[in-house]
Amino acid sequence: MKNLPMDLLRSFVSVAQLNSVTKAGELLGRSQPAISLQIQRLEQLVDETLLVRTGKTMDLSEAGIRLYDYANQILSLNDLAVGEFSKSTVRGKIRLGIPSEFATVLLPKIVSRFAKAYPNVTLEVNCELSKNLLTKAGKASHDLILALEDDATVENSDLVKTDPLVWVSGSILNAQRVSVVPLIVASQGCIYRNRAISVLNQSKQPWQIVYTNPDLTGIQYAIQEGLGVTVLAKSTVPDNLTILGSSPRFPDLGEVGISLIFTSRNKKNEALHLLAEFLKTGLA
Repeated sequence: MKNLPMDLLRSFVSVAQLNSVTKAGELLGRSQPAISLQIQRLEQLVDETLLVRTGKTMDLSEAGIRLYDYANQILSLNDLAVGEFSKSTVRGKIRLGIPSEFATVLLPKIVSRFAKAYPNVTLEVNCELSKNLLTKAGKASHDLILALEDDATVENSDLVKTDPLVWVSGSILNAQRVSVVPLIVASQGCIYRNRAISVLNQSKQPWQIVYTNPDLTGIQYAIQEGLGVTVLAKSTVPDNLTILGSSPRFPDLGEVGISLIFTSRNKKNEALHLLAEFLKTGLA
């Protein structure tokens, strides 16, 4: 019976998430050759090619895709066990603000893993529209904010990734039949709402707002009932909804920046930077 060393699995998962051996090395504090050697050792153990270079990035092979899920489960259990018995001295309280649509992605996975790995850190998580999180009052009431931005180069902003915006519907057939695009959106100031209206106006495609709700759950229910379509960052689309391909009726929406913004004056707070790394790695 072979054993898969934890450090090899962690390097493999990091490369897969970041699509780069160099970036994985920077994250894990190892050199690029050291990470490459670990991947080779893991491939020898499973007798499969796990990663394939495509241009400047590293993509998972078919075998790599299968192992990736197992590796994530193994690492999650390991991190939970370590957290359970850890005598970690990291303490404090972090007020984290995230867009409401990211709650289903972050809270069950990244944030919960952080909370279990660092039980002495209190997390206060607030879900809001990005426009509210980025106000003066929003920044004052949070230590760390994950937010969507049209322009991710603003001061104190740290771009984690860009994510394509997509049209989302409960049914491709119903969505394509309509002549006037029925929009289900959040309140004014929402990036998704602004982008949808902008591209529809540019393409001279008639539209009408049929339902407004600031919460992703409410929007999701409205879509499931066939009331209309909405716009979401691709990584946040629930499994039970359908992504519509770009077309004259549903023009390309471009991308949005996902940024991590430190608002706390105490930027040397170890817990704050640990959480930031958890979020960056998980979203990458």
